[in-house]
Amino acid sequence: MWIFNNLKSPNLQFDTIKKYRLAIALISGILMALATAPVSAWPLAWLALAPLWVMIASYEKPTAEEKKQKFFLLPSSFFLLPSLWGIGYHGLALSWIMGIHPMTWLGVPWWPSLAIALFCWAFITLWGAALVAIWAWLFIIIDLTPLAQEAGGRKSQFSCLIRVLIGTAVWCILEYIWSSGSLWWTSLSYTQSPHNLAILHLGQLSGPSAITAAIVAVNGLIAEAWSEGRRKREEGRRGNLISYLLPVIFCLILHIVGFSLYSNPLTEDAKSELKIGIIQGNIPNEIKFNSEGWIRSLEGYTTGYKNLANQGVDAVLIPETALPFVWTNPNQRFYLSLYQAILAQKVVAWVGGFGQQEDSITNSLFTINGNGEIVSRYDKTKLVPLGEYIPFEQFIGSIINRLSPLDSHLVAGKSNQLFDTPFGRAIVGICYDSAFTEHFRRQAAMGGEFILTASNDAHYNSSMMAQHHAQDLMRGIETDRWVVRATNTGYSAFVNPHGETLWISGVNTYEVQAGNIYRRKTQTLYVRWGDWLTPLLLVLGVIAKVFQRG
Repeated sequence: MWIFNNLKSPNLQFDTIKKYRLAIALISGILMALATAPVSAWPLAWLALAPLWVMIASYEKPTAEEKKQKFFLLPSSFFLLPSLWGIGYHGLALSWIMGIHPMTWLGVPWWPSLAIALFCWAFITLWGAALVAIWAWLFIIIDLTPLAQEAGGRKSQFSCLIRVLIGTAVWCILEYIWSSGSLWWTSLSYTQSPHNLAILHLGQLSGPSAITAAIVAVNGLIAEAWSEGRRKREEGRRGNLISYLLPVIFCLILHIVGFSLYSNPLTEDAKSELKIGIIQGNIPNEIKFNSEGWIRSLEGYTTGYKNLANQGVDAVLIPETALPFVWTNPNQRFYLSLYQAILAQKVVAWVGGFGQQEDSITNSLFTINGNGEIVSRYDKTKLVPLGEYIPFEQFIGSIINRLSPLDSHLVAGKSNQLFDTPFGRAIVGICYDSAFTEHFRRQAAMGGEFILTASNDAHYNSSMMAQHHAQDLMRGIETDRWVVRATNTGYSAFVNPHGETLWISGVNTYEVQAGNIYRRKTQTLYVRWGDWLTPLLLVLGVIAKVFQRG
């Protein structure tokens, strides 16, 4: 932060120290990315946004006349700061997306495969960076009081708190908008998962927005305290001790509140206990759709199912598209060795496969009872763009099909699906669904008693697997539910409602594991009310701003 000592004017002498400001923005974004799994240096998240906050809040805002002439336009140089921060954060955190290369096993030549992977990485990185850039733009447009403003020779503490309130509200609103679309993963909230369980329990109050708001607000308070201290040092006065202590105290209070929720004992009814088996098949994507892969899949899942059935499990969970057949076709499933094992052992199986919907197919999870009947079905609702469907297919479908042979004809399931099993209603997510918290909240509110997630992350490295586990862990805490994760290559896991991972698999290993979970009917404040915090912050921000101007 030493470089800020050179920033003595409201416009921060932008041209003179441009290279330092850009470097600081990029590095602080990278530090935020290091807070995510698998590095999981989560304390960095509580200060990595502060440098950008200082630079944005101190930027010379347009005058009233300039606003009239340019309609809130800012120079492109301004947007470099938040854009570089966003590139540092989203780019590094999502670097695992390059794992889709090479796609030679799909028939894509090496160089076109690299081009596709780079395009996906660049696009999703810039999509995330756009959130940060818009946040910074709104920071200026809302006409926040400059950091250098004084009232009676002193900077208004009230103005600083309003700035923190509005900056936090705007960030939460933008995350809500982004999470309503098709591209979403890197909420600031997941920087705390899976290790900071105390703060993750704030998710029981208002979902991930509560955690994001906490992180942004603490960073804002740090930035405001540092800026006030610098200004007073320039005037030869001492900084206000309360300003320095405020972010520390606020962060401590947040953790105490979260820890109090974390400390609530898990009282389970023995009658609600289920013994669930997981099979991690470890079938590389390179062989998944050829004869070698089919034989290995059938052998591995059939043997694992019989092993678990002999252990007395109530049900067995198998990963996403573990057996790539159309399971809704009785003629296709009847001759499978796994299906015959289900008929013989009479143990319920949750099988990941394909379903049929008119002329298209779905990525589905099926409940198959001991009689071999499909008694419930869940179709994946959040399909992966380009991987499972083509955005704006009517316009660019023919172009994409020339670049990649990936199947573009999967269709998404409806958002109002319910998944009833012989043991009660379950909450289900398949792979990419894990990033969309409202999907899980809705199912919990409709009576879901435990969470089942099925995934196939074989085309990515262990960084993505760790982040995927972190996402599912958060969904379990938010809904106060036990989580059973079955993946193809890792990480499969059992997680309790406090986010404690009771068992986790290795990576690229074949594993069979049984564990006990419990059905729960509790409803957290978040499950009942949804994300109430974001609109509340917005209303409070508007009221405070009106009061300030009055």
